[in-house]
Amino acid sequence: MSNQSAIRPRTELPLRRDEWELLVRLPGRVVVAATSAEADSARRTVVEGLAGIDAIAAGRASASRLVRDVVAAIYAETGAEEPAAEEFHDRSAGIAEVLDACRTVGRLLRTRAGREDRDAYRHWLEAIAARVCQASRSGGVLGMGGPLVSPAEQRFLADLGAAFDG
Repeated sequence: MSNQSAIRPRTELPLRRDEWELLVRLPGRVVVAATSAEADSARRTVVEGLAGIDAIAAGRASASRLVRDVVAAIYAETGAEEPAAEEFHDRSAGIAEVLDACRTVGRLLRTRAGREDRDAYRHWLEAIAARVCQASRSGGVLGMGGPLVSPAEQRFLADLGAAFDG
């Protein structure tokens, strides 16, 4: 995702530009947080990152106009860089920042969006994180065995869901 400003909101919600940009940036940040939840090899991180990109794009088919508009804004950004597998250098701090942003978005959508859009955005982010966490087994030997979703990833998924309620 680029550092350029997101396109102007097409949604009917009364959002300031910084609020809209938070909604547009958060899906990509969730991908990075989910890839960071468990330390993996570079190959597994790439697999997880690609799953995250696919999960973001799946929002194009959402029944929610808000989700579709956010996806359109993500893909319409100018100066977009090639997707790269990425993890936070400081995992706990990076994940904490993403969860804090989820709490902020949860409060924002509770006051500005209808229940359908709020729930759709939340479920879309949770689906993005789940798809990333399920993209590659952690642990095991030579890629064999190990849980589909590690305990650290399960904790992240639970924390992500709880963040919207907080």
